[in-house]
Amino acid sequence: MIAYGKTDIGASRKMNQDYFYVSTEPIGSLPNIFIVADGMGGHKAGDVASREAVNEIISIISSAATKDPVSIMEAAIDSANKKLLEKSRSAPEFEGMGTTLVMAAVCNDIIYIANIGDSRLYVIDDEIRQITRDHSFVQEMVTLGKLDKKTAKTHEKKNYLTRALGVEEGTIADFFEIKSIKGGRILMCSDGLTNMVEDDDIKSIVSGRSDIREAVKALIEAANKNGGMDNITAVLIEP
Repeated sequence: MIAYGKTDIGASRKMNQDYFYVSTEPIGSLPNIFIVADGMGGHKAGDVASREAVNEIISIISSAATKDPVSIMEAAIDSANKKLLEKSRSAPEFEGMGTTLVMAAVCNDIIYIANIGDSRLYVIDDEIRQITRDHSFVQEMVTLGKLDKKTAKTHEKKNYLTRALGVEEGTIADFFEIKSIKGGRILMCSDGLTNMVEDDDIKSIVSGRSDIREAVKALIEAANKNGGMDNITAVLIEP
């Protein structure tokens, strides 16, 4: 297995509030772990939220007694949510802080995935498939048939999240289990990429480069070329 991640401030923001973690080596009982978090909040609060959430998750995974991937991930997310809530109540500058989260571990032939918010995980082989489901206002409208996907991409409320880590007690992640892919790649990313680059173009960039480092760099370059309106983070994995 090989993996590579990179984050970029983008062309418009003054601070990078994205944070990611990549390990192809075992962490606790998990054989590997990959995380992308996109922080939100006032000055520095989003930066703190994404970083502290990821660090807490890694800490909990490292010391987990169980070997069940879903139970490990669930406990780690719950602990991170509580820690962010405590932090947000500790000082006015952290009030309202939170973060999206997408996390994955490849265990034997299964990819275990968790997500909160609108950071995504895709599987890319002969086609591109979004595995995670955005927790956002526009996604709810798309699901209800009140909005089409094309309009949703530029909707004025496209950044309104319906779920985020560290915002309220008992925040629940969505979990997915899929069979590991052969000959394809896994892409995890923040919305700074998906809001700037169409899915078909993402597939073309990823499929058109044999080196995953070059593919990740090309994805970020494409997002910046198209406006770079937000921080951009991409993690690419070859199982």
